[in-house]
Amino acid sequence: MTKRIGTGTMLKDLTRRDFLASSAVTAGLLVAARKLFPSGAYAATTAPEVTGAKLGFIALTDAAPLMIAKEKGLFAKYGMPDVEVLKQASWGATRDNLVLGGEANGIDGAHILTPMPYLMHTGKVTQNKQPLPMAIVARLNYDCQGISVAQEYAATGVGLDASKLKEAFAAKKAAGKEVKAAMTFPGGTHDLWLRYWLAAGGIDPDKDVSTIVVPPPQMVANMKVGNMDVFCVGEPWNEQLVHQGIGFTAATTGELWKGHPEKALGLRAAFIEKYPNATKAILMAVMEAQQWCEAMENKEEMASIIGKRQWMNVPVADIIGRLKGDINYGNDRVAKGTDLYMKFWKGGVSYPFKSHDAWFLAENIRWGKFAPTTDIKALVDQVNREDLWREAAKDLGVAASEIPASPSRGVETFFDGKTFDPANPSAYLNSLKIKASA
Repeated sequence: MTKRIGTGTMLKDLTRRDFLASSAVTAGLLVAARKLFPSGAYAATTAPEVTGAKLGFIALTDAAPLMIAKEKGLFAKYGMPDVEVLKQASWGATRDNLVLGGEANGIDGAHILTPMPYLMHTGKVTQNKQPLPMAIVARLNYDCQGISVAQEYAATGVGLDASKLKEAFAAKKAAGKEVKAAMTFPGGTHDLWLRYWLAAGGIDPDKDVSTIVVPPPQMVANMKVGNMDVFCVGEPWNEQLVHQGIGFTAATTGELWKGHPEKALGLRAAFIEKYPNATKAILMAVMEAQQWCEAMENKEEMASIIGKRQWMNVPVADIIGRLKGDINYGNDRVAKGTDLYMKFWKGGVSYPFKSHDAWFLAENIRWGKFAPTTDIKALVDQVNREDLWREAAKDLGVAASEIPASPSRGVETFFDGKTFDPANPSAYLNSLKIKASA
């Protein structure tokens, strides 16, 4: 009997000797594959369609999973040695380069503010309002952003309660001066944290202050010359501000919402569709990097790596404290060993909960970025690709106990007692006193 195997290969009467010889070749190929892909789970999957991709990042501590994946050879480990991790000047530049795409000298994906893929997907922040199909495939971190205030307000005693700034801001405005609150991108996470904090203290972010956009690495320098009164940004810039004696941290965002989602790994939908195996490889590399970043024993090395010139160009001293949960607020308040450190993996951090994306959309409805009639669930289902995360986790060998059973984390509670039920965003929005429509 004759069988055709592969292309143009004829085998007659497969003998035991042929079988053993064939098995030896196969075994040799498997050994070679294991050397190329040290993860046994990944060796059995389909290889990436391409060996590289272009991923953007902003100089922030929460971009560490991408930096570490590159530095530790994890992209190469999963078959993509040519992945480039490219520094972006601002979130606006990240957006513009995603619109271009990697094949047109832009980027294919990025470390990104969680709401940005939604704002881009719907054309809210793109040139000529042209939608760019986007996807969120992982969350990169929880917690450890900061709301910092200029030194001139130290006497107010402002902290988690923003209301202590209300009188001072009103007096400054009455004197004919502008009160400026800086964030990193309209509708982005820092914009939303800042607005939530101010509004909870009775300060209307649209009426009582002027919000301005400043790229994260430029925050400290701008506060130093008096360009803003308060800002919200990720680390290491709040800690650097304190070390330079320019201002102080009123609150970390983990105090506003304990265990809150922050940055995401966003990819162009076209890249995912064209290169599904490469997408999984990128995910696996980043997820393994997140596991490494999570380990407390790796924090010192992590700080020394991401502080390098090509990454953040920041002294280790400006990074390490808040990585470990040691917070010098800069106003004679020091907290050691807190649980407000940046989380990268444990507790489902990497998994992109759809319920979290629903909150960001609800907040952007609150402040007028999306219409009140927006179908939050439908939009989240379009952009959030938690299914791809689950596939990658399975191939990576992530324990079932570490994979969330549901795409919803359930009802969330904030520092001011407000609650968000992802099954009923309208009830949350109706409970808020200060909002764009008020």
